[in-house]
Amino acid sequence: MFFRTDLAVERREVFKRANNLNDEIDGIKIETSLLDDIKITKVKIENEKGANALKRKVGNYITIDINSINNLSVEKEREIINVFSKELKLIINEHIDKDGEILIVGLGNLNATPDSFGAKVVENIEITRHIKLFLPNVIDKDVRGVCAIVPGVLGTTGIETIEIVKGIVENVKPKLIIAIDSLCSKNIDRIGKSIQISDTGIVPGGGVGNRQEELSKDTLGIPVIGIGIPTVLDAATIVIDTLNICDIRINEDELVNKLKLNKFNFIVTPKEIDTLIENITAIVSEGINMSF
Repeated sequence: MFFRTDLAVERREVFKRANNLNDEIDGIKIETSLLDDIKITKVKIENEKGANALKRKVGNYITIDINSINNLSVEKEREIINVFSKELKLIINEHIDKDGEILIVGLGNLNATPDSFGAKVVENIEITRHIKLFLPNVIDKDVRGVCAIVPGVLGTTGIETIEIVKGIVENVKPKLIIAIDSLCSKNIDRIGKSIQISDTGIVPGGGVGNRQEELSKDTLGIPVIGIGIPTVLDAATIVIDTLNICDIRINEDELVNKLKLNKFNFIVTPKEIDTLIENITAIVSEGINMSF
């Protein structure tokens, strides 16, 4: 069954439904928890069987689903930030010690709203590497050294993201990378309202079929944590969900193939995407800062 999604939790759902599985997928461990209306789903791919099923690398994938991102109270926003920061800090500490420098990479295109999430988060990150290097006495010794880059997109720079990041890694020598990007979902309710954290890296442009070489430990030599929010989905997903709501039974694979063949399978985003990104960017950037 074809669905375009970058979320491991959705790939698990699709695989189980397509294969009529009631038990858990072999090689997959799942853990869910609920804090008020914040749902945390941890998908751990333990071996190659699980990796082949979900078409994702062995590792950890954490999805934080938020019921609503608009008109949040100060208390609710702080609660979401704390949950995200806690999960991020745990996964960072699994890979580097408390003194390890971190490079933040904001992926995407600042001039295209659905693809601007990574770059906008970087604008709000507290950069500390230069202070720790040149003015160590004015900063708390427990604060990590953090640097950041927004490499842009191949169409405007002519340079692949991996080439830029490799050069920085070779010269700056960070201990870990956090790569931030917009993702694709198969669920309209998750657009702008879910955060995925993974420790297996990230593929720039993967969600919209414009794949570049991945940013991962395999390609860069240091751990890469990926953070993303879904900002787009396939038009086919909307068509299928609408038909299901109307209780119209269809062959989903056949419909998707027809849409692809007739070039009708657009990538779409909601009209309020600018507000959704603005709201989730504030949460993610503050959560990242807290985790350092």
